[in-house]
Amino acid sequence: QVQLVESGGGLVQAGDSLRLSCAASRRTFSAMGWFRQAPGKERTFVAAISWNGGNIEYADSVKGRFTISRDNAKNTVYLQMSSLKPEDTAAYYCAARQIGWGVPSTLPREYDDWGQGTQVTVSE
Repeated sequence: QVQLVESGGGLVQAGDSLRLSCAASRRTFSAMGWFRQAPGKERTFVAAISWNGGNIEYADSVKGRFTISRDNAKNTVYLQMSSLKPEDTAAYYCAARQIGWGVPSTLPREYDDWGQGTQVTVSE
């Protein structure tokens, strides 16, 4: 099991940028994912990255605007968000997939460890 702590959320205006960070408690060879959940809605996939960064997936809604990356030396995964829209408002969670040979997945149920989330609010 790995402990995950997200940071970097906040209140921004439409068109602004934010960078979220997810710090892991130890080195992990897991695929890592970012998900988000708006009030009253299901948790949905945002982006995921393989253990070595060679395989990356994005939700269609964020392609071209968000970039996921990881620094394994720092045990940290990032989500750079640009051109933010009000519909990006949600709590953002990072997750680690302990099985799957480091291959990312778009399905929340395939992730084992979750952070507590960080709120991103985008105003008009």
